[in-house]
Amino acid sequence: MKKRIMIMSATIIALLVIIIVSASFYFYNVAIARADKTFLDGNPDLEANSNIDNPFADSKDWWARQSLQEWSLTSDDGLKLHAYYLPAAAPTDKTVIIAHGYSGHSELMSGFAQMYREDLGYNVLLPDARGHGKSEGDYIGFGWPERKDYLKWIDLVIERTGEKSQIVLHGVSMGGATVMMTSGEELPPQVKAIVEDCGYTSVTDELTYQLKRMYKLPSFPLVQSTSLLTKIRAGYSFGEASALEQVKKSKTPMLFIHGGGDLFVPTEMVYELYENGPEQKRLFVVPDAGHGMARQFDPEGYDREVTEFIGTYVQ
Repeated sequence: MKKRIMIMSATIIALLVIIIVSASFYFYNVAIARADKTFLDGNPDLEANSNIDNPFADSKDWWARQSLQEWSLTSDDGLKLHAYYLPAAAPTDKTVIIAHGYSGHSELMSGFAQMYREDLGYNVLLPDARGHGKSEGDYIGFGWPERKDYLKWIDLVIERTGEKSQIVLHGVSMGGATVMMTSGEELPPQVKAIVEDCGYTSVTDELTYQLKRMYKLPSFPLVQSTSLLTKIRAGYSFGEASALEQVKKSKTPMLFIHGGGDLFVPTEMVYELYENGPEQKRLFVVPDAGHGMARQFDPEGYDREVTEFIGTYVQ
């Protein structure tokens, strides 16, 4: 009898291990691996405010008319990364580096590029994150390995536009997390200000939230097991990928933006980020705006806040 119980227990444990490992590979392939993210199609949390008119719809036509330069660099781990560069209409030392969101690419940030170039007179650099667009990479880093890529993009801007460069980082969603994660690194003095829009506190927090919201599953043990698999296959763990810990170390002035109706990256995350952010900071929450919709929901307020904030530090 005792032997039978031991065999049954071992069998159950083995089955649980197989289920957890299989689930980890499934969630890695869904969330981390480079692939079409069809699981997000029809997600109601991403469709909030979808009935709001887009005042920046013409930015795609504007983008198509631009004479874009193509820049590239090699990451520390050997990936060839791609970016588009658009010089300002008049020579300037001001450059913005714009970070796109999860499963996106640089062209999707054309509305922000248009604002910075046409309204503010900036040079614009739009990288494709590793695993996105024209950049190499077979996984998504959620901003953590990308932070080192952004250090290299910053250095390249300084190399090509001069030591007097004044640089702003502006990111949305995963791009917001990327610029926050970059903020905790040793940045050159040419980086004057950072704008983060609807970024998450950490990869663990965001995936825990989404696992419960989308799949009705608890975080343990799937977040931990998938994190281990990600460490093995992509070189980083969810626990280390924390925008919150990075902003605690940041000394760069930072504007925190979020939609008050964001259910994809919950609004409460921005309050914790802001509270722990650098000494020079500002918070702008757009009531009722869904994920990544703050500018579309309140274009005048958004552009005013960005212009006033970065204008304090970029002369």
